[in-house]
Parts: sequence; C-alpha cells; structure tokens
Amino acid sequence: MAISKKVMDELQRRRELAYNAGGREKLDARRAKGLMTARDRIEALFDEGSFQEFGMHVQHNCHNFGMEKKVLPTDGIVCGIGLVEGRPVAAFSQDFTVAGGSLGSNHAKKIVDLMKFAGKNGMPVIGVNDSGGARIQEGVASLAGYGQIFYQNVALSGVVPQVSIIAGPCAGGAAYSPALMDFIIMTKKNSNLFICGPQVIKAATGEEASVDMFATAAAHATVSGNIHLVAEDDKHALELSKKLLSFLPSNNMQEPPHNLDYPVERTYDPELNAVVPETAKEALDVYKVINRIVDDGDFFEIQAGFARNIVVGFARIQGIVVGIIANQPAYKAGCLDIDASDKASRFIRTCNVFNVPIVNLVDVPGFMPGLAQERGGIIRHGAKMLFAYASATVPKITLIMRKAYGGAYLAMCCVDMGADMVYAWPTAEIAVMGAKGAVNVLYGKEIKASENPQELSKKYQQEYSDKFESPYQAAEKGMITDVIEPAETRGAIAMALRATLGKRETRLPKKHGNIPM
Repeated sequence: MAISKKVMDELQRRRELAYNAGGREKLDARRAKGLMTARDRIEALFDEGSFQEFGMHVQHNCHNFGMEKKVLPTDGIVCGIGLVEGRPVAAFSQDFTVAGGSLGSNHAKKIVDLMKFAGKNGMPVIGVNDSGGARIQEGVASLAGYGQIFYQNVALSGVVPQVSIIAGPCAGGAAYSPALMDFIIMTKKNSNLFICGPQVIKAATGEEASVDMFATAAAHATVSGNIHLVAEDDKHALELSKKLLSFLPSNNMQEPPHNLDYPVERTYDPELNAVVPETAKEALDVYKVINRIVDDGDFFEIQAGFARNIVVGFARIQGIVVGIIANQPAYKAGCLDIDASDKASRFIRTCNVFNVPIVNLVDVPGFMPGLAQERGGIIRHGAKMLFAYASATVPKITLIMRKAYGGAYLAMCCVDMGADMVYAWPTAEIAVMGAKGAVNVLYGKEIKASENPQELSKKYQQEYSDKFESPYQAAEKGMITDVIEPAETRGAIAMALRATLGKRETRLPKKHGNIPM
C-alpha cells in the first residue's frame, strides 16, 4: 500500500521545522551579518550529500517556567555523521538561533550519543560551539549534561581525534569540553572563550578586565595558550579542521594517512648548507630548515603564536606524516621555558596517541634561567617533556643542528631518552652547559659578554675540550647515529622514518604513568 499524502506531508513538515529551527528571519539575519548557521557549517564540513543526521526530531525535556509550551526544534543542536574528503567523521553544531544554543539535558544527550557512536566506530569528532551556556530553566539537569559530555570527552581521549571549533560564545562550564579535546580552533571575530566574564571578575576581585584581554582568539593564541589555531571566519575554521584531520588517523588503531607511494630518495639540497649562519653568534631561523625538509614546504603549524621559542606542527617528509618539534633560536635564543615545555609536551603526547612519528630539530642553549621561571615551577614543567618523550613509543628521529646544552639536550629527545636515530650537523655542540658558563664554573674565570670563549687561551680551550662534545666525539660514544651535511638532512630523515615505521615497543604493564602536572 502506498504511503498516504498526509503521512508524507507530516514528514516534510517536521523536516522543514528542523531545517529552519530558529525561524527563517533569524537565519537570514545571521547570514546577512556574514555568519554561518548551524546547518551551513555542517554542509560546509561534509562532502556533498554525505551527511546523515542523528536526532533531528528531538525536543527539549523541560517542563518548568513555561518551557512545556515552547517548541525548540532539534533542541538547539545539529548532530550527525558524514564523509570529510571520503573519510567518516562525526560532527555536532550548536544552533544559536534556538534558545541561544543553550544546553539542556536532551541537547547534551544528542552530543553524548554521537560521541559514543564515534568511539564505537572509530571516527573523529568535530564540535562547533556556539551557545549561551547552560539552559537555566532546566537547573541541575543542564549541569549534569555538561558532566556527561566531559566524561565522554575523556573516554574518547586517545581513541579518536577530537576537534573543537569556537565560533560563538563559549563560557563557564561550556569551555571545559573544548579544553578536553585534542585541538581547539577559534574564529577571530564573533567568538569568545572564558570561565568568568568581566562583570564576574570585577565583582569577585575588583579587577577591570575587558573580554579582549582574556577571552578572544588573539588572547588565547598568544597569552594563555588555550587554543591551537586561529581562523579568519567560520568557513576558514572548517577548512582548518579538514586540514588537521588530513594528518591524523581516524582512530588510535590506524596509522596516519601516509603516502607510501612517495619515492624515498637520499636527496641533496645545497640550499640547506646556506641556511646555517656563518658564526655561532647568529641565530638560526628554524622555519628555513623546516620548509626545506618537508614535502612542498607544507608545514601545518600548531599554536604558532604561543611559546614561540619552540615550534610544533604537522607535515610530510617524503610521504610520511610527521609531527615536528623544533627549537627556535630566533626567539628567546630557543631556550625552553615553562610555556614551551607545556606546548611541546602536549604535542608529543598527541602525536604518540595517534601513531604519528616525531622529528626533533635541536638548537637549544638550555632551560630559561630566572626567578620567575624557578618560582613558576620550571622543574615540574620541564619534567613533562622528559616524561612525554620517554613514554612515547612512536618513531622518534632527532637532528642536532647546533647547540644542545644541559638538561635541554635531554629534554629534546637524545638517544638516552629513547630517540631511535640521532643525526647531527658538523656544527653541533653537546655539553653540560655553554662554553662561557663552563669556563667560569670550572676555572673561576669570568667571561665578559664581549669575549668569545672559542678565542680564550689555548690552555682553557684544551682543558675544556674534554667536557665539550663535538659531533664526532659524541658519535664515537654512540650518542649520535651519524654526522651529516645539512644538505643531506631531508633524505636522511626520510630514510630513518621509513626504517622505523614498523617500530614495536612493549613497556612494563601498568594502568598509566603519573606525568608531573
């Protein structure tokens, strides 16, 4: 028997209600301002025609304060699965046109159900946050909803990639779900991310603080380090999320999307020899090295504006997806400080859980000295890097370009910290500390800033030479796999990556390590 027109009309009516959930007037107003709607974002993310919606007909579950008389189509959130460049992905997009995108119990349930589905089926999760926060009318039920989402964020951590896009307000408890995910992308305009707003801060502490000082993408990207990527607008944020996923596997049981058909060659790039400064006093710009060794100069940097003394990001080297961690001598001399240690540690662990090989580019004079660093817990923060590298079981390839001094030599993944292969340029220097400090400590000779330790008397140079490893001395002791020309770097690292792709490493059985927080 054919389906009656009445039944089909009812289906169409309900679909229309969901598609125009906040009302066409509100949707048109958003688009007139250059903003995307919740469904616009979903459509822009997924391959055309691949989206399958979950919970289209869900309504709110609140019977207080007259809410039982209100209709909130989709309960203010669009959820579902689809294909992103041919790969299955789960996504949700909060709809600010429906009750301000506020989170109630059913709104939360839709997110949790989607995340559970993604975990069972091994697909990444992308969440677009645009919400006024907890639905006050639902009281504690809305807080319970946040708790259920947080719990699921943690359950999926290290299982599937989780990406949060902040495309509108995200305040109070709502900020913690993005913080529990792997990456946060935030738009430059029309978005904010904070726990307490300016009024609350003033009431509690008396401090005057505008949202520009702490809640914007600029503030989070450069000061707090809470976010990973800054987008120009919604469309750019979705493009960044796609690019990010192009370097990651769909889940922790898969390998990253390597291109194993890429020819493996021992390439020779004379331009890299020219990148090395003529004197040790000149800072090496590590971006020039990265751009020469990665495929097509395509380096996808993470947290570019935060802790700029260390550079992290994704790339491919002769087809192999890698995470790159590099000291940047052009900023703070490349010293490791509290923020740099946190930034690197988090990235190391992200690479490890998703099977991404790590390439370390080393030119580090040590940990940042100073009272503020010591009182701020540089010991604890620096220990995070040691823990992260030592516990990582993915392939780890290290290149010592120039300086590698003291504890920072260890913290940048030397052979003793589990590096599978360590290469060094002829300019490499490995020591307990720099030459100036060492001569002072060993011989009580104060070195003026204008003096070059390498031009000290033959007596001091000769006596200190045993304490200061050239790359050849280090290689003789098995600390370095090989000494290479800078021009040979790309080919050497590519060969090392191919050799270690099948790496398997078993550790002592335990629940988990106890990283110094």
